[in-house]
Amino acid sequence: MQTQYSLGIDVGSTTVKTMVIDDAKQIIRSRYQRHYSRIKETVSEQLEQIAEEYPDSLFTLCITGSAGLGLANHADLPFVQEVHAAFIAVKQAYPDTDVVIELGGEDAKIIFLTGGVEQRMNGSCAGGTGAFIDQMATLLGVTADELDRLALQAEQVYPIASRCGVFAKSDIQPLLNQGARREDISASIFQAVVDQTVSGLAQGRQIQGKVLFLGGPLSFQKGLRKAFVQTLGLDDAHAVFPDTAPVFVAYGCALFAREGGTPMRLSDCLEKLKKARGGEQRMTGRRLFEDRSEYEAFIQRHKQHDLKYADLHTYTGDAYLGVDAGSTTTKLVLITDKGELLYSHYASNQGQPLDKIAEKLREIYREKNPGLRIRASAVTGYGEELMKDGLGMDFGIVETVAHYRAASYFCPDVDFIIDIGGQDIKCFKIKNHTIDSIMLNEACSSGCGSFIQSFAQAMGYDIAEFSQLGLFAKNPVDLGSRCTVFMNSSVKQAQKDGATVEDISAGLSASIIKNAIYKVIRAKSVEELGQNIVVQGGTFLNDAVLRSFEQELGRNVIRPAISGLMGAFGAALYAMEHQKAKSTLISPEALADFSYTTRAATCKGCTAHCSLSIVRFSDGHTHISGNRCEKGAGKAKASSLPSMMANKYDIILHTNDTQPEHPKARVGLPMALSFYEQMPFWHTFFTTLGFATVRSEESDRSVYYKGQHTIASDTICYPAKLTHGHIESLLEQNVDFIFYPCMSYNIDEGENDNHYNCPVVAYYPELLKANNPRLNKQNFRFPYMDLNQPKNVARVMQETLADYGITRKQTKAATEAAFAAQKQYREQVIAQGQQVIAQARAEGKPIIVLAGRPYHIDPEINHGIHKLITSLGMAVVTEDCVAHLGHVHDLQILNQWTYHARLYRAAEYVTTQPDMQLVQLVSFGCGIDAITTDEVRAILERKGKFYTQLKIDEINNLGAAKIRLRSLVAAMEHGAEQ
Repeated sequence: MQTQYSLGIDVGSTTVKTMVIDDAKQIIRSRYQRHYSRIKETVSEQLEQIAEEYPDSLFTLCITGSAGLGLANHADLPFVQEVHAAFIAVKQAYPDTDVVIELGGEDAKIIFLTGGVEQRMNGSCAGGTGAFIDQMATLLGVTADELDRLALQAEQVYPIASRCGVFAKSDIQPLLNQGARREDISASIFQAVVDQTVSGLAQGRQIQGKVLFLGGPLSFQKGLRKAFVQTLGLDDAHAVFPDTAPVFVAYGCALFAREGGTPMRLSDCLEKLKKARGGEQRMTGRRLFEDRSEYEAFIQRHKQHDLKYADLHTYTGDAYLGVDAGSTTTKLVLITDKGELLYSHYASNQGQPLDKIAEKLREIYREKNPGLRIRASAVTGYGEELMKDGLGMDFGIVETVAHYRAASYFCPDVDFIIDIGGQDIKCFKIKNHTIDSIMLNEACSSGCGSFIQSFAQAMGYDIAEFSQLGLFAKNPVDLGSRCTVFMNSSVKQAQKDGATVEDISAGLSASIIKNAIYKVIRAKSVEELGQNIVVQGGTFLNDAVLRSFEQELGRNVIRPAISGLMGAFGAALYAMEHQKAKSTLISPEALADFSYTTRAATCKGCTAHCSLSIVRFSDGHTHISGNRCEKGAGKAKASSLPSMMANKYDIILHTNDTQPEHPKARVGLPMALSFYEQMPFWHTFFTTLGFATVRSEESDRSVYYKGQHTIASDTICYPAKLTHGHIESLLEQNVDFIFYPCMSYNIDEGENDNHYNCPVVAYYPELLKANNPRLNKQNFRFPYMDLNQPKNVARVMQETLADYGITRKQTKAATEAAFAAQKQYREQVIAQGQQVIAQARAEGKPIIVLAGRPYHIDPEINHGIHKLITSLGMAVVTEDCVAHLGHVHDLQILNQWTYHARLYRAAEYVTTQPDMQLVQLVSFGCGIDAITTDEVRAILERKGKFYTQLKIDEINNLGAAKIRLRSLVAAMEHGAEQ
């Protein structure tokens, strides 16, 4: 009789796992292998090995996994859903498990087994999975195993977004450029994965009891295990990491096959796999080049825009150094006084930009003719401050200025510049030889160089080879313009449908361009971009991307041969034009002994508690980064410019300083959302009735973590997420009840079509109650009311406080007192705003209207952006200081939200004031703010003002915000000169 086994095949997004079990359910053989998108080949290879080992046996088999369904369908083989397979394996091997957490290559899942079975998987986002960890390891220039070893030596954890690799890069790159320890960043990456699982997948359900951890990442990475165990507060008895974790789902799949599968020979199964093919239709785009002669003509046309070269070894005379310390790459050029190129360098910084530049500078000093003298140097980019402090660069200039200076060298009449770098897209419109408007990609870097690089690496190619493949693709895949993670799914689908690597390469190049034009620039027509377009940035060295851009525009553009070096070239030109009598650049002797050490610290200068990176150089001086004001850097305060952000926060913070001596009860008021404006109202209301008010503690990261387990949606804005922590804070303070009303309408301020609150502000108490088991009708009161109707407020509040014997007459008097207090607060804000404006004008300083929502005054939400603005020499007022002075007409949208109406009126007022500009703060994930962007831009640009938007979320690194604000300052200064 032939021996019979059961075989489970788990085809994941990045790996193939197989497991063979015998009739007694004992594991006979297992294998875990990466497939590098060669799914069918890898499965066939493993089955051939099993067939060789068990040539005469029969197998009942089944396929599972995120990439297994298509294969099973095309090969006509049995399939079981992976969560069900995991469930079967858990019941067999660990029946007393309460929760299962599994992290795979691109999928993550939680199965709650106690208190009602519930299964949750990540959607289209691969944030917080194995692929995310691989991406981050690549960014640090280490393997996933080395990342793990580094994480175990960490001293500090930084907040990093794990929603997707793109956001995380935006957080990690500035840390690297500021000199943060790689050990600390590695641990922060693992912590980000844990946070994503707890908030993004658990969505309000607590992870407790016996937790089983499955999947490759949780098997191989001790640092990740440690982060999970610490965050969830588990002991050894409740945190289970089985040896079979990487292949555990394949085990469940084999158990499923054992119960009902039809026995077959593996040779028959291999034959079915061989015949399987994807038959779906796929969208194809336009070919980049029809033939090689068309490509050659394209190359010749772009060769016209190049620099002359000079020899570093023989040149004598003055030279000028330019450095661009970018987000992922380091660029350096040395030019003569005639603009000839003596030396250039372009390479990945591998997370160590300072080391790279020092190494190249040593090379220049070693190779140069003794008669060559570096007269001046300038640096631009994310690592600007570190380079200035470490290597004594003469000038630091903002990127936008450097890129415009370089573009105008090649095309004096340039009217549009687009620069696509590793993680950022920068677009400048030029009018009258001045930067007129600046557009940068928001917190997402899809459509940037790192986007295509990630795909090239995933398919086993280097970027140069991968981009060449697409030039002559016959059927480029139309991938649209979507984010990296969604694009992953499209690419996988295209592969299943038979697309070649060439077709995918061409499709990705076109996708980058569509993303830049329609998502970042938001162009309605090609004419908007102007006639003289210069493209730059390393991504445009990719001929496929450049060709896609020209095809999409329907016109030729200028790509300088030094496209990737334009920031550094612009910096060198700036150094030549602004040279000092003596350069401060580090000497060859000092450079020979140059070294540095880094350590992490927390600033105690104020309540912001900035995470500092302190770099100490071999000559004894230090560079401090991560600070948002002068205190953190250990410098004397440069400016006494006031900020209404800080003033308003101070007023709200001290609202409930006065309390009744013998209170009826203690009422909890959360420092969240609408309370940042209505705290004076509700404090006065309750204290008038004899209640004491207790506010929750000030926001910080620990407050967020307190409520993290009750957050129901990871896509909600950060201000809403923080609210959960404030509720926990009030519960810890044992208040008699928490008060948080639901209000569809805000106060009607006039000049609008309606006066709604946003849905989150209006109804969030409902969600808080539903997701926090500690809240009940007695300790959490959330009545519905309308502040535009005082009688309604008095009636509703009398009903809400009936158990305290409060009468209608009392609530009427309290309501009147509350409205008076709110009016006084509004008048105080306006009066202080006018004082700030008067002081700024007396000192001749520009004024920024920092326009957002009331809750943006929370330091944990705004991350000290207002301090950054005042440190740049500008005063700050908020939109509600000036909104009453503006009047809007002819808006293109329905003006029905109170906060939006204020924003539009403030923008209109700014256009009438020569010394004012507006910067809009938008919380990431705010759906209804999407309509404000174009409207505010239109109001401002119609009257010649600049539009600057800063998107903020839980991440507190202000590197990108600083570039935007400095670009705004540079544009303002240039405009003033003109």
